[in-house]
Amino acid sequence: MEEKERKYRHEQKYCCTKGQFEVIRNTVKGLMRMDSHANAQGMYHIRSLYFDDMWDNCWRENEDGNNPREKFRIRIYDGSAERISLELKRKENGKTQKLSCLLNKENCMEILQTGKIPFDAQAPPLYQKFYAVGQMKVLRPKVIVAYDRTVYIYHSGNVRVTYDENISSCTEIQSFLSPRLIYRPVMQCGQGILEVKYDEFLPDYLYSALQFGELREETFSKYYYCRKFSLQR
Repeated sequence: MEEKERKYRHEQKYCCTKGQFEVIRNTVKGLMRMDSHANAQGMYHIRSLYFDDMWDNCWRENEDGNNPREKFRIRIYDGSAERISLELKRKENGKTQKLSCLLNKENCMEILQTGKIPFDAQAPPLYQKFYAVGQMKVLRPKVIVAYDRTVYIYHSGNVRVTYDENISSCTEIQSFLSPRLIYRPVMQCGQGILEVKYDEFLPDYLYSALQFGELREETFSKYYYCRKFSLQR
């Protein structure tokens, strides 16, 4: 199973309406290319299963703004179980790092059915850490987070401009790999999250193109809001 480690990156987030994003899209589409994985509408669907411990510390650390903080998730794209990824997202000093590896379907199914992380001596180091942390902190799957993403990419500086809309939650954990789920929206209709991600630098002409007027940078955790809505049920 392959494993990928990415360097710490800058990650700026803005609450943004669909109309505001269309203005931004018209600005950047001449400078950046669309993600090759996008469908004919220029987007793809992301579904993630997030884990937390028995005290909900990941959720509380988001609320308190703890530094550093990290959380595990399992992710699939476009509702397909053909490729399942295990990811660890770490936030430190305003930057973000993501580690990822492939997760075999058998281990994923056992997690969904039992809520427990099985031991697998053949799995890559990230999975071994997932298992060890799971044993130590009693990690359990807590909520499914789903959304539609539009992505523009610029290779110099590894820049990605993404717009996530239809952000929704689901607590039917055992159905994570099902083709279709019933979700609960966590944002008002027509609103989404604009993100700008880059490595060491953002090219000047992209920086100038990405001046968003009345939009202001803010913190936004999809996991936090989806858990908050599910805890209020």
